[in-house]
Amino acid sequence: MAERKRQLVSNELTEAALQLLASKGFDAVTIDEIATAAGVSKRTFFRYFASKEDVVVQFLAGMGADMRTELAARSPQERPSAALRHTVGVPIATCADHSDRALRVVRLILRTPALHARFLERQAQWRDDLAAELAHRLGLDPGTDLYPRLAAGMALTAFDAVLHRWSGSDGAEDPDELIDRAFAVIAPALDAV
Repeated sequence: MAERKRQLVSNELTEAALQLLASKGFDAVTIDEIATAAGVSKRTFFRYFASKEDVVVQFLAGMGADMRTELAARSPQERPSAALRHTVGVPIATCADHSDRALRVVRLILRTPALHARFLERQAQWRDDLAAELAHRLGLDPGTDLYPRLAAGMALTAFDAVLHRWSGSDGAEDPDELIDRAFAVIAPALDAV
């Protein structure tokens, strides 16, 4: 019951923050405003989040783990391009499934330097995690073989390009179709192992 209540408060804070940040802009919103909009104290806010940046990038926390889990679950016989396409398809599907909210968050992240920096930090960790998983899948040494890191980097660059294009189109373009097009470009290099 306590965990359920904790999740409800976290969700309420996140939703209040996203609505305020989307309407007023990141720099114009204070933590006090977020807490008030969520109906909690500032102290309660800090029990859940260290900063307002953390509220926005919270949804990113599990993406890296989800992608690594997806890659690990793919058949070892599958071409690297197909495995990586399905891997980055996990967060792309989340964006498509929660289009309005995801679009607000993606726009906020890409247009706010502090948030974009945090997003890039996360992507660097995802790249390392995916590179380690790729190396394991392919029996390569991630310390000496360039392929795992390059392949993970290409997949995440495709992911990043799709997010930019999707948010730039105001959600009009289908992110799943965009990721297919991006992987059509990079697949030959990914499969040249």
